[in-house]
Amino acid sequence: MDQRNGSSFSGFILLGFSDRPHLELVLFVVLLIFYVFTLLGNTAIIVLSHLDAHLHTPMYFFLSNLSFLDLCYTTSIVPQLLVNLSGADKSISYGGCVFQLYISLGLGCTECLLLGVMALDRYAAVCRPLHYTVIMHLRLCALMASASWLIGFANSLLQTVLIFLLPLCGRNKLDHFLCEIPPLLRLACVDTSANESELFVVSFIILLIPVSLIILSYSQILRTVFGIKSAAGQRKAFGTCGSHLTVVSLFYGTAIYTYFQPNNRSAQNQGKFISLFYTIITPMINPLIYTLRNKDVKGAMKRVLWKACDSC
Repeated sequence: MDQRNGSSFSGFILLGFSDRPHLELVLFVVLLIFYVFTLLGNTAIIVLSHLDAHLHTPMYFFLSNLSFLDLCYTTSIVPQLLVNLSGADKSISYGGCVFQLYISLGLGCTECLLLGVMALDRYAAVCRPLHYTVIMHLRLCALMASASWLIGFANSLLQTVLIFLLPLCGRNKLDHFLCEIPPLLRLACVDTSANESELFVVSFIILLIPVSLIILSYSQILRTVFGIKSAAGQRKAFGTCGSHLTVVSLFYGTAIYTYFQPNNRSAQNQGKFISLFYTIITPMINPLIYTLRNKDVKGAMKRVLWKACDSC
């Protein structure tokens, strides 16, 4: 088999944080705790959204989609990272790397689009409250969510095929903790300017267009909220929309930095730590952000627990 082909060796070595061995044990413990909380928090939202009739609304339909996505996203990355940090094995098979890139990139792209769709939902709820149920009907919600998943994984398939068609000339040391496009591009032994240009255009579409849509939606939301005379109504609107804006800022900010950062050593090292935010930290804090001050979710949790206790 041609030694220039990436599949000619058994896999890749994920260097991860091996240049900072004193941090690996700390990161292992912290990320294990984060992962457990991610599983518990997002599972709780999915279960509550399914069991409580009060949460059978477009907002919680999209939120349960987001929680399921985050569960899959972190699971596609964290177990491999924990093995890497434990020092037992820093390798990943060629097929495993292809699978991880396809799944994690597909889920990441889907989340970008889904957050944009959720901004439209918030716009309809705040700016068109009398027509909300007519505008955001179940069929439209299902269509927008399905389109987000379809586009996200279609783009991931394209990017995965393009990146693994590049000859790697036997290079297999990946300076990252997961298989991601920017570090994989740096392994190629040919000119990657065409791939970088294509990635820039796709990243602009997947990242910046939804961000622009979110900004436009929230500019209209703010105008409407400031027009509400009731202080209680303003607080409720700001509470609901503020949660979404916090998630958007954390996820998009770190993802944009990763895919539009300069290609130098300092940026690469920073990129590994920045990637921790949108791959691990954001999925963990999403449930807290959306539920900590959310009376609907707290009420649903009490009702579900009461029912469980009554049935005992």
